[in-house]
Amino acid sequence: MRDLDRSIVFYTEGLGMVLQGRFKIAATEGENADLRTKGSEQVLELNWYPERRYRAGSELDHLAFDVEAEEVDAVVTRLERLGAKRARPTDRQPAYDLAFVKDPDGIWIELFKSKK
Repeated sequence: MRDLDRSIVFYTEGLGMVLQGRFKIAATEGENADLRTKGSEQVLELNWYPERRYRAGSELDHLAFDVEAEEVDAVVTRLERLGAKRARPTDRQPAYDLAFVKDPDGIWIELFKSKK
């Protein structure tokens, strides 16, 4: 996205989502905003990066999904059967597992499982 403020207005006023938080991303000099639909546990994370990182067609960074009920690699395997391609190896940390796949259209999907 090119304008985080405009996108927040679009999703909150246009689609009724609620802004949960807005955070700076030191590593990229960017910013993200977390939105949630009222009554839903799902969160949409909007990411903005400085203009110098953009090129035509790359405004959507990725979609993220919490997969608490399953192992990350099991979800990756199922998505691969449906046409996804693994984008990065699973990152196993003490607090979480994280994997990325690309959907059939090439959009990055983040799969996250907390180990709390």
